[in-house]
Amino acid sequence: MTEVVTYREALAESMHNALERNDNSVIFGQGVDDFKGTFGTTLGLAEKFGAQRVQDVPIIEEGITGICMGAAMNGLRPIHVHIRADFLFLALNQVLNMAAKYKYMFGGHHQVPIFIRAVVGRSWGQGAQHSQSPQSLLSHFPGLKVIMPSSSQSILESYEYLLNEYNSPVVSLEHRLMYDLNFDVDRAALRKGEQSLASYVAREGTDITIAATSIMVLEALRAAKHLEQFGVECEVIDLHCTSDIMEEVVLASVEKTGRLLVADTSWLKFGTCAEVTRLVCGNIPHPL
Repeated sequence: MTEVVTYREALAESMHNALERNDNSVIFGQGVDDFKGTFGTTLGLAEKFGAQRVQDVPIIEEGITGICMGAAMNGLRPIHVHIRADFLFLALNQVLNMAAKYKYMFGGHHQVPIFIRAVVGRSWGQGAQHSQSPQSLLSHFPGLKVIMPSSSQSILESYEYLLNEYNSPVVSLEHRLMYDLNFDVDRAALRKGEQSLASYVAREGTDITIAATSIMVLEALRAAKHLEQFGVECEVIDLHCTSDIMEEVVLASVEKTGRLLVADTSWLKFGTCAEVTRLVCGNIPHPL
């Protein structure tokens, strides 16, 4: 049995559940406690759980990320919200040089369960500095998990695992154009644990494989529906976790269809498209 849940509602539910289920969960971010509540995803949480656990922050991205890191290393599970992914660039020293490396530098004795939400995608007049998609850049660094939820179902299942069980740094890139979209959710079919991060076949087909991320999964499914009228059956793969693409899923599909199209929102050079193409053309193990 399915129910209709918007992308925004799935995010709001995940934020609420994280705070309700774990007293050590906290949310930091610009505007998380105001009347907009980060596009409606944190509305009412400060009133219910208190200002100490849901805090607005000043515009000092690197400093706040450092505070979240320290909190994570001392027993808290901070959720740090960036209303634009571009602002995350100011905190990359903390994220890439510190949070992502501590597990390796200290022999696994330090865990850094920091969960970073960052919004990508265009809207009104965003401009060159407010519309970038850094998934390829972030996915390049060991120790950092990067996901791009394409539906309410993928939010509910992957956030459940990452916010409550996973103990290393995560960046989730949420697409702003999907917040108001409706999705069918089958709660009985929610994937659990590590499986919630896996790439998966969103639509089966025989003629061409379309490997996609984020909102491009929806565009791929729409294109597949159109091409079906002309006898072309597209197989659509949701890559979902760009830092850990399930190569066996992609390779099995391409072996079946014999054709590959990669759809991603980031830059063409040195990007997700290039990595998927490398996996298929080289047919070699994906580096850890």
